[in-house]
Amino acid sequence: MDFELKTLTPARICSEKCDALIVLIAGDTLSGTDAASRLAALAIKAGDFESKTGKLLSAYRPEGFGATRVLLAGVGDGSAKNVRAGVTAAMSALKTSNARRVLLSLVALPQAGQDTVRAAVLACADAAYVYSTTKSKPAEQKLQRVLIGVSTLAASRAGFEKGVGLSKGLALAKEWANRPSNHATPTMLAQAAKELGKLPKIKVEVLGPKEVAKLGMGSFMAVAQGSEEQLRFIVLRYDGGLKAEAPVVLVGKGITFDTGGISMKPAAEMDEMKYDMGGAASVLGTFRVLAELQPALNVVGLIPACENMPDGRAIKPGDVVTSMSGQTIEILNTDAEGRLVLCDALTYAERFKPRAVVDIATLTGACVIALGGVRSGLFSSDDALAASLSAAGDSSLDLCWRMPLDEDYAEGLKTHFADVANVAGRAGGAITAAKFLQRFAGKFPWAHLDIAGTAWKSGAAKGSTGRPVPLLVDFLLGQVQPAAAKRPAKKRSAPRA
Repeated sequence: MDFELKTLTPARICSEKCDALIVLIAGDTLSGTDAASRLAALAIKAGDFESKTGKLLSAYRPEGFGATRVLLAGVGDGSAKNVRAGVTAAMSALKTSNARRVLLSLVALPQAGQDTVRAAVLACADAAYVYSTTKSKPAEQKLQRVLIGVSTLAASRAGFEKGVGLSKGLALAKEWANRPSNHATPTMLAQAAKELGKLPKIKVEVLGPKEVAKLGMGSFMAVAQGSEEQLRFIVLRYDGGLKAEAPVVLVGKGITFDTGGISMKPAAEMDEMKYDMGGAASVLGTFRVLAELQPALNVVGLIPACENMPDGRAIKPGDVVTSMSGQTIEILNTDAEGRLVLCDALTYAERFKPRAVVDIATLTGACVIALGGVRSGLFSSDDALAASLSAAGDSSLDLCWRMPLDEDYAEGLKTHFADVANVAGRAGGAITAAKFLQRFAGKFPWAHLDIAGTAWKSGAAKGSTGRPVPLLVDFLLGQVQPAAAKRPAKKRSAPRA
């Protein structure tokens, strides 16, 4: 789908030829003389429409408009959050229509700044997304073009460009998370990463079983040994900053299917375990956005990818393995495999001397119980890093919530037979999982995002959300150093005698 940003007057908005015109209305006091303002004012006065978020009024070929369909969409106070909700409602109403070209007007909003424009673009892209990779007759994506009408370009351009870039990254993340596991094996995931390597400033390296064994990633290899699909360790690099500048490292859990291993999961809804590589998908999506926006910073992406299967070679409860760090791990539950692949990736991250490391994983059902599908769980050993991620969640409308990491939570991970057990009891399961990972992240500022509740939706809306790509992108953009701070200081000449 193509997006275009254009400065339009209210009169031009109404006369523009298109299949559908969506006019966002904030507040119930309208003073414009254009056809859209008059229609909205009349409907509000009659009680047939209100600017409450998500409220719609539809008209077919109304007089004074060039559009075939006109939708008035209430967006409350015009905030980015309400704009997203209003555009989502309007686009949903158009799904059954044949609209191919849509004009979305933000002209009536009191302040259509970067955040609101970005929210509008992403809502359009999300509503238009259709998965079709494994369908014999893919559904046609009718919507081809969205024109965003604004009053001024200066206040909107940056938000528009960020929204378009994010839409591409979200589409990639959704695509790979939605694919069934036989169409998203570790090898296929590595190939998707290699495709990103064709984009500007991105380099990709893929390590196989021999290279991983040479590195001593015994914990990662233990999870993979029960599957006929070979593991892959994917390393992505985005080099947008100075060569000497320390990178931010993103680590994405890439379990392309999780049966639970010998600690087998119940059959009900096990198909959704294809989403257990949601962290990996978010890293791929984030790198797609970096290639689009070209920020001046360095980023490394690490994806340990494998399946967790229960064949005769699979790890068993009670087995002890040695991680890349040298720490030994007693595997009490083979369904707690995500932390086993992540811990070796965290150790591998040390070689980049990173300024910060963020791992992203569909890690625990306990986090779903704690936070539901609204906020991702945030754990961090560094207050400044946690604050940056929280702020990025707020600005991107991709929310997270900081959880505790008290040392007392690590008590349950003690064992007589290894340095650490991979699980504690049921209580505080998301926290004890994070405490396990923290043992391998002591040499850099570290944060962990548990996205088990936010990476996908179940039920009628089943599918990947692409989260937390927006959060990660806003966080990374916030790490870009001002150009002046990057320039080496000029040498001062010695004063003359």
